[in-house]
Amino acid sequence: MNISLIILFFLLGLIFGSFFNVVGLRLPKNIAFANDRSICPQCKHQLTWYENIPLLSFLIQGAKCRHCKGNISYIYPAIELFTGFLFALSYSVVGWNLELLTALLLVSMLMVILVSDIMYMLIPNKVLLFFLPLLVAARVINPLDPWWSSITAALTGLLIIAVIILVSRGGMGAGDMKLFGILGIVLGMEKLLLAFFLSCMIGALIGIVLLLFKVIDRKQPVPFGPYIVVATLLTYFYGDFLLIWYFNLLI
Repeated sequence: MNISLIILFFLLGLIFGSFFNVVGLRLPKNIAFANDRSICPQCKHQLTWYENIPLLSFLIQGAKCRHCKGNISYIYPAIELFTGFLFALSYSVVGWNLELLTALLLVSMLMVILVSDIMYMLIPNKVLLFFLPLLVAARVINPLDPWWSSITAALTGLLIIAVIILVSRGGMGAGDMKLFGILGIVLGMEKLLLAFFLSCMIGALIGIVLLLFKVIDRKQPVPFGPYIVVATLLTYFYGDFLLIWYFNLLI
């Protein structure tokens, strides 16, 4: 494995992660992107170029805005660092081939959704509509085996969440349903079901911990998107290993 390329993808991930932060924060609020630098969310001061350097600016400023001395949210460097790690992981696991395009597109979509759902409990339609044709094209270029698995999985993803929405009367949102439809195109049937199972398990475990430590109460709504993101990433990169391990337990 080429170490220099891994480092290059990590650095690219840091840069794109900074952009994904901006998209995830601005798009749900319909804030314009054109010719606008990032601003401090507290004092609204426009940041200079060096205050926008991914990760380094956060460390240099000591996690505080140098203008109002207010604390900078840790979500900014966390998303940048996480995206850098995932870009590097994409190249390390997938390799230099056509599937790498699908991996990078999937990671990019999930990072924007992660920011948006954490901040606003919303998965924007514009994000899903932007990535849908790109991921469909990526799967056409490099299809699953069998190719129709993407179609059946997409329909299954939509149906499963639609049933949950109807039965639970709003336990999940339409954004989750659309997201699982797109994930079906990328993952295929087996891995889509695995991603759904893992997202439910992760959500349940974290929910129990948050309730035990009284971080949330029973009636407080929590975003489900982050659990879907983590489950999807585990499934996409390590799904084959997890499925083999699970089936071996049954034998």
